[in-house]
Amino acid sequence: EELRMSETTNFDVQSTSCVLCGRTDDCPEKYGEKRTYVEYNLTVHYYCLLMSSGIWQRGKEGEGVDGFLISDIRKEVNRAAKLKCNICKKKGASIGCVAPKCKRSYHFPCGLQRECIFQFMEDFRSYCWEHRPVQEFVDEEPRKSSQCTICLNLIEHLPMYTVLKSPCCKNAWFHRDCLQYQALSAGIFFFRCTVCNNKDKFQKEMFRMGIYIPERDASWELEENAYQDLLHRYQHCDVKRCLCKKGRDYNEPDSKWEIKRCQYCGSRGTHLACSSMKSLEQNWDCVECRSIFAKSGKHRKRKKCALATSEKTNGAASLLEEPPPKSPRQSSGPPHSFLLQSPKIKCQNLSPCSHLELPASNRVSMSLSPVMSSRNWSLSLRHKHLREKRRQVCNILKELKAQVKTKTTRLNIDAGNIWSSALKGFRQRVFSPANNIEVNFSNCKNTLKTNASASKYHFFQLLMLHLQNSSLFEGSSGKNLSLDFQAVKENLYFEAGKMIAISLVHGGPSPGFFSKTLFKCLVYGPENVKPALEDVADVDVVQTIQTIKYADNLSSLQSALQDCHKCLTAARSSRPVTALCDKNMLVNDILINHVIKRIALPLESFMQGLKTLGVLEKMQMHPDVFSSVFCHKPERLSAETVFNLFTIHSSSDVNQVKGAEFWMGYLQDVESGKSVVTLEDILLFVTGSCYVPSIGFDPEPTIKFLFIRYPIGNRLLNCLELPVTKTYQQFKKIMELTIGNT
Repeated sequence: EELRMSETTNFDVQSTSCVLCGRTDDCPEKYGEKRTYVEYNLTVHYYCLLMSSGIWQRGKEGEGVDGFLISDIRKEVNRAAKLKCNICKKKGASIGCVAPKCKRSYHFPCGLQRECIFQFMEDFRSYCWEHRPVQEFVDEEPRKSSQCTICLNLIEHLPMYTVLKSPCCKNAWFHRDCLQYQALSAGIFFFRCTVCNNKDKFQKEMFRMGIYIPERDASWELEENAYQDLLHRYQHCDVKRCLCKKGRDYNEPDSKWEIKRCQYCGSRGTHLACSSMKSLEQNWDCVECRSIFAKSGKHRKRKKCALATSEKTNGAASLLEEPPPKSPRQSSGPPHSFLLQSPKIKCQNLSPCSHLELPASNRVSMSLSPVMSSRNWSLSLRHKHLREKRRQVCNILKELKAQVKTKTTRLNIDAGNIWSSALKGFRQRVFSPANNIEVNFSNCKNTLKTNASASKYHFFQLLMLHLQNSSLFEGSSGKNLSLDFQAVKENLYFEAGKMIAISLVHGGPSPGFFSKTLFKCLVYGPENVKPALEDVADVDVVQTIQTIKYADNLSSLQSALQDCHKCLTAARSSRPVTALCDKNMLVNDILINHVIKRIALPLESFMQGLKTLGVLEKMQMHPDVFSSVFCHKPERLSAETVFNLFTIHSSSDVNQVKGAEFWMGYLQDVESGKSVVTLEDILLFVTGSCYVPSIGFDPEPTIKFLFIRYPIGNRLLNCLELPVTKTYQQFKKIMELTIGNT
């Protein structure tokens, strides 16, 4: 029977520290839910309790703390008090490594910091940094980088604690933190591989590698009215001449003003009277769907019965409004069963049949699905605006590249020590940002010798990845400058700014990791920027601000100020506090000091570096445009992106429409995971880069359809030469064989 160890109901302030690890941090993502039991004068992190080596759930589900009896928790605290942590050297280490003969003990937070593995399954084992399980990496696998399939940031294919590989997909790599957040959100029922949707094999491996998967429903399933948008039905008349006096959105059931939706797409509608329909039982299809079916001839067979009434009304079909183009629903047939429209198809020596003159049934079209919720539509519109801004950035950077001379500077780069070798190269006396840059990887087995651009692309990609994760920046997703006195002393902030500027003009990727606050400081000046709480990376400072911000009376505010005296002194805030509303000014003082004033020297140095080649000046002239490449992650490659990247050339004796059809079908197969290669592999095969540079490619990528046996990627001209085949299966097999083995 459980014994209550304390009858007091007075809450001890010290009990806000976890009794097992001694920390006050309240971070559910890292340490589990922090629970306080006033009646037992007890506070504990859930994960600290689960992983403690000397305690078991001896109670029922409702007893104690999730089945852990209070008396057992007290005994475990006493046992741990005798054990010293091998990491922080403090007492209270309740977790031990289960490896035979290993006597290491540690706190749960210390174990996370030292990259130990905690298995939240079966008997909840823990492994120290020396004996932890690791994933197998095939020696033949190239040490390249790809995108994390969750956050889309670049990730190195290296056997590291922070990197996890999918057990079921060859090309699926993840950041450990990304997977943990995904698991907490998805829960045990929806957590699965983001590429192939495998659940059992994927979860088993992630449990083994220390990912905690809660036994609950997904967060989006628990959100009230989360799918309300899906219940909306399309209610709008799209004919060119609507006859309803009450407007196009008026819908009266069981009358001639009832709206009938297209029987195929459901995303276009008409009043019965506007299309001369007598009853709702009659089928109606919109102009777009009719044009899609025109190729197969099915439309002619249906036209007599489905549009009989319409034909009697003096060309009523002309009353239908021509809405924006859309793609048909994909059937189970081959991916090339429909054509895709693109303005980037050019015919050579074929004047009578330009791509604009091709019949509607032979055009190639590419667009979004018409059935789209308001949330998806908003997201699509946002991506469209970002793409437009990035196109403008591309044009501006091309203007800046006019400064670059034909003279070449060679950089010898050690791939294993990218920062030091890059720093050495940029600081050499003969280096000039206005010279053309050629990169030679000295200690790399897979050196790309066939094309200098390929090495340069790879170098800038690795360099931007290193900068993003370096000590010069702090924060999670949107990063701000940190305060590193040694870096200030060595002028590294200047070098970092210069590297980013040179990378943008010379064909590197967009940084994409700046916070909006940092970007505004660069373009508007720090004195005109108001930081927010999410800009603070220091947990203690965040807690200080929250304590002041959420004080609900004057006495609690003054008490909080006494505890936060050190932080207020650093912020040089000596405001007299006479009313509760004064807390807002205090919070603002702390934010401005910590986020802006504290890093004044690094910011000034960083801005001087960004002035290289005139990049900062252009940023300040076009802030709204440049925010798309500094504050937003690069857009993930899609079939549509890659297809629109290339201009298709073809001679008169080649069926270019059929070739484009196969090409688009193959890109869609690759995007949906039905291929051994990735879209990045295809781009690398042609251009030498697995990403689209901020400045674009020079020359612009092109495609030629030729009577050849295998595809050829000409990286000097960024030209992809594709074979002409009779069937799509032949085309796909040849592409897989060539690109997969390159």
